[in-house]
Amino acid sequence: MDSTEQRPRAIARAASGLLATGLAVAVGHAVAGVVTPGSSPFLAVADSVVDRAPAAVREVTIDALGTADKPALMIGLAAILLVTGVVVGLVERPRRPAGSAVLVVFGLVGMVAALARPSAGPLWAVPTLLGVVAAVVALRALIGALFPAEAGTRSATATASDSGPAPTPPPAPTPQPGGPPGDRPAPDRRRFLVLAGSAVAVIAAAGTTGIALTRRAADAVAERTGLRLPRVLARNAAAPVPPGVTPDAPGVTPFLTDNAEFYRIDTALRVPSLSTTEWRLRIHGMVEREIELDWQTLVEREAQDRIITMTCVSNEVGGDLVGTSTWTGFPIADLLAEAGPLPDADMLLSTSVDGWTAGTPLEALTDGRDALLAVGMNGEPLPFEHGYPVRQIVPGLYGYVSATKWVVDWEVTRFDQASAYWTDRGWAERGPIRTASRIDRPAPLAELPPGPTVVAGTAWAQRRGIDRVEVRVDDGPWQDARLAEEYSVDTWRMWSWVWDAEPGLHTLHVRATDSTGEVQPEERRDPVPSGATGWHNRTFRVATA
Repeated sequence: MDSTEQRPRAIARAASGLLATGLAVAVGHAVAGVVTPGSSPFLAVADSVVDRAPAAVREVTIDALGTADKPALMIGLAAILLVTGVVVGLVERPRRPAGSAVLVVFGLVGMVAALARPSAGPLWAVPTLLGVVAAVVALRALIGALFPAEAGTRSATATASDSGPAPTPPPAPTPQPGGPPGDRPAPDRRRFLVLAGSAVAVIAAAGTTGIALTRRAADAVAERTGLRLPRVLARNAAAPVPPGVTPDAPGVTPFLTDNAEFYRIDTALRVPSLSTTEWRLRIHGMVEREIELDWQTLVEREAQDRIITMTCVSNEVGGDLVGTSTWTGFPIADLLAEAGPLPDADMLLSTSVDGWTAGTPLEALTDGRDALLAVGMNGEPLPFEHGYPVRQIVPGLYGYVSATKWVVDWEVTRFDQASAYWTDRGWAERGPIRTASRIDRPAPLAELPPGPTVVAGTAWAQRRGIDRVEVRVDDGPWQDARLAEEYSVDTWRMWSWVWDAEPGLHTLHVRATDSTGEVQPEERRDPVPSGATGWHNRTFRVATA
């Protein structure tokens, strides 16, 4: 076969592998719409990558990509599939099904990933199985059309083995003038194009079916749009935010964080689309009585509004994985009291609809703090990415041990009998929030004019409150910043300081002291295993007059 024949056939082989791989993903995803979306082979593998990534790798990823880590993972996996598809097509031959073997291996990986999900059952393997079967059948047919002689020889050999001695093979075809070389018949192009078109049609149909089967996501969006939050009586409303909680300076951080600006860090590669009609919360374990709540029985209770600052344990020194919102919800302590935790219980293991878990100290839910089963955020139903329809909010604890989104299960248990998602990966068990402070303005590496300059920022130590913030220029003495009015010990506190800036390059440091007298430590430590420590700093250049 000459090069003019080889190149188009190689391209067709690569296309065959891509079509077969695409068919596996599309059919698997469509069937998962019937079983459960989490059983989709592509999503199951992606979830497994997130679950099994070492804590240090996840921290580096969050630092580098922030909330874009999940799209980056999906794009990376798609790229791997594209390369795999090309390889599958190039190594597959009618008498050497190496590409089919690669598809089977990838299918086994997908099935193991799906079956390893926390809420998986035997049916979770079905989408991957059917997808791989469809892919192998398509690949064999497409490659067979490209190599009709080998496919025909294999068929003849199989027939002979069943009925008697193999017939004498026919003489090799004689090359025709202007035709393909005589050592091998030309590909059956018409058959190949028909098969390729059929594969494309099946992929398109599977994609359309998958979209149709996931319409409940659109239904949940429509439900949330028309949902009204439960009415909050005046006695349960949050205290108004006084004007003095924010420094009177341009560019400072708002006291309340807009929903669109609130940080999101979780392990969900796709945001669950759970509706209020589907939502249930089961309370069980070490309790006097098991309870199951649905949406209606939850919202019939007296709702509360509370302003609470939340912080992610992944937040680096000076990071922005912190925010404050008005949360509408129901006291967790009241719900637990109805179930009656047994005296020996010391942990609440909460589970999300996607299987993620958090272990919360029981005392933090029953000691009088405003721990809420929240349904609203800043006056509207929870955004989907922040836990719609129901999530947990617990002041004073990092989210990885408390802030379960899309929560559907509470098991009252003990720390020595159960563990949760991140504690299994080496993070600390109880997760109290550390004292922290941050310089928010001027911007990093800003060029400043000499003279009075307003420096401002935020500090937080939930459940303890901030009593003092100090600022230092270069290696000079610490100087007290002006503290804005404190809203509560469960919210961050703003601060400002007027700096008489002198020409040159200067570095400013900030540190905070909480109400217990504990000074924010200078030593820099990574977030793993219990939150970052260290003084935040920014460097500025002050121009000459």
